[in-house]
Amino acid sequence: MTTLSAFVVPVVTVGMLWVVPTGLGLVEGPRPPGWDRLRRAWPLLALPGAVSLWLPRSGTATALAACYALATLALALQAPARLTLTRSLRPGEIAVLTALVSPSVAGLALVAERASYPLFGFELDLLALTVPHFHFAGFAAALVAGLLCRAPAEGPPARTAALSVPAGTLLVLAGYFVDDWAELAGAVVLTAGMAAVSVLTLRERRGLAADPATRALLGVSALVLAVTMALALWWAVGEATGLPHPTLTWMAATHGLGNALGFAVCALLAHRRLRAKRTAAAAPAPRPAPLPRTELPA
Repeated sequence: MTTLSAFVVPVVTVGMLWVVPTGLGLVEGPRPPGWDRLRRAWPLLALPGAVSLWLPRSGTATALAACYALATLALALQAPARLTLTRSLRPGEIAVLTALVSPSVAGLALVAERASYPLFGFELDLLALTVPHFHFAGFAAALVAGLLCRAPAEGPPARTAALSVPAGTLLVLAGYFVDDWAELAGAVVLTAGMAAVSVLTLRERRGLAADPATRALLGVSALVLAVTMALALWWAVGEATGLPHPTLTWMAATHGLGNALGFAVCALLAHRRLRAKRTAAAAPAPRPAPLPRTELPA
């Protein structure tokens, strides 16, 4: 295992086995047929992909990665099915649809990387980094942006986050095919969206999180996100201009780990706690038990 893989593999394993099913459980609104079965089965469906990460590149690793890619394709097909039900392209909904499709890009990159195949001419290290990028920026960050764009709080910052995170993620992907300057443009858009997510997260921390644990999770996720996106912008500027910038290994150890554990995991844990709080508040109060009847003397 290379130094780069030592940082990437554990992060992607967390993304596959925990981040995706946890995020799917937080999606609100109509759910297409098969959604709940897919969400519940996801850790089992993702297990072959996670195992493939820990194996040397080989036919076995490729076959296991292909099993995971099929699962991500099934998830991507939930996007048009959901769009049929919602008939909505509001910013928050666009962010959710982006989250559903993004793991399929990661699945395709994983199959190519495990097969040692330079897909579209990309180096294997770049393919390896595409896998976490589309689990955490593509799925987790887009999903969190969509959650922050709920109707009662859908102001300009929320709409900016819900549109900029998907747009920035796709522009970064497009930059892979164009040049470093196009990738820098994508990084700028993505950083703007993530900055809006950070601000909205701190607002939720002040307004909705009453218990200390949820407030701490929201605070950590917002602050870590600001730092990691500054690092991403530094790297993109350096790649485009030739100025000194971190190496890919250093970025994986800082930006990658920070986004995965400091932002995605903490944000999803916090939103799960907020969801449980809303569900409990909306539950009807139990009816009082009837008083026992007292028999009157004859």
